Amino acid sequence: MDIQMISWRRDCVGLLALGLAGCAVQAQDNALIASTCEIELIVLGAGQDAGAPQFGNPEDPAWQDPNLRLTATSIAVVDHISEARYLFEATPHITDQLNRLDQIAPPVGSNQGISGVFLSHAHIGHYAGLMFFGREVAGASGVPVFAMPRMRQYLSTNGPWEQLATLKNIVLNDLAERTPVNASQNIRVTPYRVPHRDEYSETVGFVIETENKSALFLPDIDSWEEWETDYSIRLDEMVSRVDFAFIDATFFDDDELPGRDMSQIPHPRVTESMDLLDQLSDEIKARVHFIHYNHTNAIRFPESPQSQMVVARGFNIAREGDRHCLAKN
Repeated sequence: MDIQMISWRRDCVGLLALGLAGCAVQAQDNALIASTCEIELIVLGAGQDAGAPQFGNPEDPAWQDPNLRLTATSIAVVDHISEARYLFEATPHITDQLNRLDQIAPPVGSNQGISGVFLSHAHIGHYAGLMFFGREVAGASGVPVFAMPRMRQYLSTNGPWEQLATLKNIVLNDLAERTPVNASQNIRVTPYRVPHRDEYSETVGFVIETENKSALFLPDIDSWEEWETDYSIRLDEMVSRVDFAFIDATFFDDDELPGRDMSQIPHPRVTESMDLLDQLSDEIKARVHFIHYNHTNAIRFPESPQSQMVVARGFNIAREGDRHCLAKN
């Protein structure tokens, strides 16, 4: 069974949520994207940093059914004309994720066909995969890695990451807040600071733009209210200006972790985000794709009542293998 078929199976497990017709439509949509799209965005992983299953959780059904496995959140943006492939996040699951990407857009050239890596911040699910570019694994040469100043400083002064830079497995490139970077002639990337636990680095989300469409990739944030207060950015306005918005869905609601004070774990809940955006039109709400969900978050299962609620309210849930066209032929 190939990677795309596995992703379709994951999305079509819950017939109550999607129905067989939904599976057929998704397969047709992917085939259409493959034949008509110049630049596409591919969801390589949608889970929280550690994915699922996690050790210490022997009851997780993913131990028995690999199709229920989650890998940490990452997307790829592929320019099919120039054959460039950009990763957003280097996760601990990068091996499986690059294999998935290779099935859709085979690598060309050196460094496993990676033209660049954009990092949002220094939490393990978002940068630990850089280790695989080192001499113990890929022995890469000069992979461009784009990072904010504190993130770049952290990588260049702390082992084992600094060895990657010293040996030139990676080349660190500075990002600046709200300053666009031309990843290629056809793809522009702009970082936006967001409030989050910044022990070792800043945290950013990215707006990815082509001539035709744009996408927001924001997997981690503490609070939408703080984003507006600290950085003068409103979620509803940002969602309204892009074509796709992949936003933090770490927890569904405050009842998710029994025995834990959820107020001490700052992430906007999915229910909170839906309420905040509920006044938007159906067309704009459909731009939202919830991503970066914890292994305890029931939206990881397409057949769950929580997933059905999200879909019924007009929003989407990102699934591994999803493909979205950013520029057509």
